[in-house]
Amino acid sequence: QVQFAESGGGVVQPGGSLRLSCVASGFGFSEFSAKWVRQAPGKEPECISVVNPRGDIIKYADSVKGRFTASRDNATDTVYLQMNNLKPEDAAIYYCKVKQYWGQGTQVTVSS
Repeated sequence: QVQFAESGGGVVQPGGSLRLSCVASGFGFSEFSAKWVRQAPGKEPECISVVNPRGDIIKYADSVKGRFTASRDNATDTVYLQMNNLKPEDAAIYYCKVKQYWGQGTQVTVSS
């Protein structure tokens, strides 16, 4: 049974930081690329990061490049998203996605 456990979301002031985690289970996590996708209210989902299976090739959307860092630990089937210098426009629900499987999402709110 495929499961994800996401954590790390919350409320932060502009300029602040958060670290999201997503623990996968029930399938061969280490064989697949892992994505972080976010969706703000009224907007289309945006893929902001893709981490290859080995974790040594990571791509970012222009909107987060230089501020967010994605990584993975295949020993624990976990993918991470370190978010620094958060802006109000980063507020969204953040999902991890591997193949067709989605995490449950974690809310990020950026507000002063």
